[in-house]
Amino acid sequence: MPQFPKPIQNLIEEFNKLPGIGPKTSERFVYYLLRQPRTTVDSLAQAIKALRDKVVVCDTCHAFAEYNPCAICRSSSRDKTMLCVVAESPQIQILEKTREYNGLYFVLGGVLNPVEGVTPDRLNIRLLVERLKKSQPKIKEVILALNPDVEGESTGLYLKKILQPHVAKVSRLARGLPVGADLEYADEVTLADALKGRH
Repeated sequence: MPQFPKPIQNLIEEFNKLPGIGPKTSERFVYYLLRQPRTTVDSLAQAIKALRDKVVVCDTCHAFAEYNPCAICRSSSRDKTMLCVVAESPQIQILEKTREYNGLYFVLGGVLNPVEGVTPDRLNIRLLVERLKKSQPKIKEVILALNPDVEGESTGLYLKKILQPHVAKVSRLARGLPVGADLEYADEVTLADALKGRH
């Protein structure tokens, strides 16, 4: 069976390492790039190189940023008494787009998942506790903004127990019915959460 030329095969294998990208999609990416002008391919290569050369991890919140500390941690207009805990850095941008939260953030670096070997010592939990102890002004509320799945729920319960001695309030995002939902099709857990979080 004929093989791809080595440079094509190498790039297909690199694309295959990306999450959610299989061999067929990798091949499409490679052949798309081969049809593009050299300037387009050079721009992509430079952007990938800059990703590693110019993106750092903020020492304060552990988010990906261009500078250390990041713009949010440096900002004088943020509410420094509130801290929102997320699993991964991209979730900060999702929350920022709502324009409803003006506090600070902390990135855990994942969620607890013993099946995949993600135990508390593999996450930034110790650093989170240290931040709560050292924060000036004192952080009054920690919001757990974790996915409502098994891993997110178990991580939230674990964090609540660990954080309660260090902060006045530990809360989580409200849950319930999405806009446009029909009560007839909602499951009992979603309805129960909607009733508890009513306002």
